[in-house]
Amino acid sequence: MSKSKAKDKGNQASKPQFNFVFGKKNYQLMLIGLAVIVIGFVLMYGKEDIYDFRKTTLAPIVVIAGFVIEVFAILKKPNSTNEPD
Repeated sequence: MSKSKAKDKGNQASKPQFNFVFGKKNYQLMLIGLAVIVIGFVLMYGKEDIYDFRKTTLAPIVVIAGFVIEVFAILKKPNSTNEPD
């Protein structure tokens, strides 16, 4: 019994533990938020008709929605400390 405990302690010491600040879901939500922000800026792009609905209304709403997703991703608590891959 003492040998198995010694092996467990040796294995734990040899494997470094990497603890990330956020969980897997948080990072996924951050990537989704970043994609939404990029889509909003792509909607704003263009040189013709500056006062178009897409550029003045739709694109800013999409960008703000992306920032809201980012804030939610940062504030969301991970479900557990050891999330499976």
